[in-house]
Amino acid sequence: MRTENEEVTRVRTPRENEILGIVEDMLGGGRFRVNCTDKRTRICRVSGKFKRRQWIRPGDVVLVKPWEVQGDERGDVVWKYRRAQIDWLKKKGYLE
Repeated sequence: MRTENEEVTRVRTPRENEILGIVEDMLGGGRFRVNCTDKRTRICRVSGKFKRRQWIRPGDVVLVKPWEVQGDERGDVVWKYRRAQIDWLKKKGYLE
């Protein structure tokens, strides 16, 4: 259960070859259109393990790992941030 004073203990920051993005649209089949912070729009997929644990909706902030092939067009969603984590990312300058 969430509280108003939810405390952030750890926030996963983008590592090498990972970027932040905001989910724009749900495409079905575990795929989403994501606007990434590098000014590109990618079609991203969610793995089955992650899909069953986390619901992703338009407007959510996610961590995207672009594919090695077609990296400018496609990627994988590897993490979904909660509200308190998003506030922390904005405060630290990772997200506008």
